[in-house]
Amino acid sequence: MLRRFRPYLRYLKSNRGTLIAAIGYGLLFGATNGLGLPMLIKYVFPVIFDQAAPHAMPMADVVLIAATVPMLFLLRAVSSFLNSYYTQLTGVRILEAVRLDYFRKLQVLPLSFLQRESSGDLLSRGIADSSQLQSTLSLIANDGVKQPMALLGALGFLIWQAFATDGALTVLVCLAIVPLAVLPVHYVGKKVVHRARQVQDQLGDVSAQLNENLAAAREVRAFGLEQRETERFGRATNLLIVAQMKVVKYAQALTPAIELISAFGIAATLIFAYYAGVKLETFLSIITALYLCYEPIKKLGYLNSEMNRGAASLQRLEYVLDQPLTITDPANPVPVTKLRGDIAFHGVNFAYGDSPALKGVNVVIPAGTVCALVGPSGAGKSTFANLVPRFYEAGAGAVTIDGTDVRAMKLADLRRNIALVSQEPVLFNDTIFNNLALGAAAPSREEIIAAARLAHAHEFIEQLPQGYDTMVGERGALLSGGQKQRIAIARAFLRHAPILILDEATSALDSDSEAAVQDALRRLVTGKTVLIIAHRFSTIRDASMILVFDKGEIVAQGDHTSLYAGNTLYKSLYDRQTGTT
Repeated sequence: MLRRFRPYLRYLKSNRGTLIAAIGYGLLFGATNGLGLPMLIKYVFPVIFDQAAPHAMPMADVVLIAATVPMLFLLRAVSSFLNSYYTQLTGVRILEAVRLDYFRKLQVLPLSFLQRESSGDLLSRGIADSSQLQSTLSLIANDGVKQPMALLGALGFLIWQAFATDGALTVLVCLAIVPLAVLPVHYVGKKVVHRARQVQDQLGDVSAQLNENLAAAREVRAFGLEQRETERFGRATNLLIVAQMKVVKYAQALTPAIELISAFGIAATLIFAYYAGVKLETFLSIITALYLCYEPIKKLGYLNSEMNRGAASLQRLEYVLDQPLTITDPANPVPVTKLRGDIAFHGVNFAYGDSPALKGVNVVIPAGTVCALVGPSGAGKSTFANLVPRFYEAGAGAVTIDGTDVRAMKLADLRRNIALVSQEPVLFNDTIFNNLALGAAAPSREEIIAAARLAHAHEFIEQLPQGYDTMVGERGALLSGGQKQRIAIARAFLRHAPILILDEATSALDSDSEAAVQDALRRLVTGKTVLIIAHRFSTIRDASMILVFDKGEIVAQGDHTSLYAGNTLYKSLYDRQTGTT
């Protein structure tokens, strides 16, 4: 089982200083715990109690001998504390590294993976599973050193006594019983690993339901779903409790099983010691050493149980960490600075799994063209636009900009030349200023204010309590839809990108907000190659080219007049929206 975690022990390398300190204090604890107490019973206590006459030893000698007891336990306590402290310090640093690697991987995974997986489950893997892995690695670093040393110390004393006293047979019997304590450890370990995986999976389901409920708070209240959601969440948590208690059942049965075996071992030792004529101090020291053998075995059994739980969490983390990166930088990227914006699709195919989304798409969009993408829902408009910044990778064919395949460019160079304004722009829970600053690398305050003016955002920002330093709330919850759109447009102004993708940026706005946003967009698109994903035909009046999509194919292209006169699909879509008969 330890081999399973070997690749992840690399996280310990960057914390080798604290790890060495933890191991050193663990070794000291093991020596004082496994060997110290039996030595006191065997060699120190008899010095006081085996005197020929009471009070024959000087008081100073008695005090000095008695002082060895608190000194031993002080050394044991200090080494145990420092071992635990440095182990936990190592553990939290491991947790930080694991979560950072997990988060870093999420940043580069293709959007198709993130859209396929539940965000709540991904959250659970990053928080709960990484915490379990941290706990497991900390236990390996802690008890994986401390407990074996305690066991070796106690076993060393027993073996020494086997040759130094007449109770060798007794000791050998004791040693023969010790391995029996390993049997329940093996049995419980096999049971826990399966149950632990069920716990982590169910925890992911609970997190997913909670995340989904919070994201749909308005809909839950609007449709009166509070009771339904509570009952659904209750069923999920109940299944989690059932899975957790199965783990508890096996894990908590381990200690009583080992203690019961220990009791039989002590009873057997007592019988053999009686017939072997072992002295009391020898017997007590052997019993103490024997107990100190079983205690590490018990804790190592718990460690084995935790390692199985950690293995289940590790398996869930590896599902994400081992995902292949299908969209990466080329080995020898083409140098790219400022692109002109000539976009071309050459025989492009794309599919979501087994469902084709684009089939044999061929089109050329000259630089400076405002191109609207029109068609029924699911026709391939968004997929077409997402292939330009390589959010998805073409299955066949090529997407080129200025004659260069986008796959030949570094992702950072490509995306630096593209600005995006989404239908539902995402703002981070930060100030308006910092949300605007995302549009460019280290913009000045003057540049940010100028961009906000161009986007008709400066006026409402100045009226906010802290102006540009106002916090916008989670996903911009403290701002209206029109305000969020104008901030997104200001970000696009700051980017100075030659290519702009607009995903129906005005579809959910009131008339006043739409007028302001439309005016800002007209300024924004000037001189750029623009792809407008059009859900409403009122937004395509500024388009110089219209592409009509149907079932993953471009079935027509041209301007509004020619398409309305010559394409049945376009005419029917336009008439349906405008109410034309």
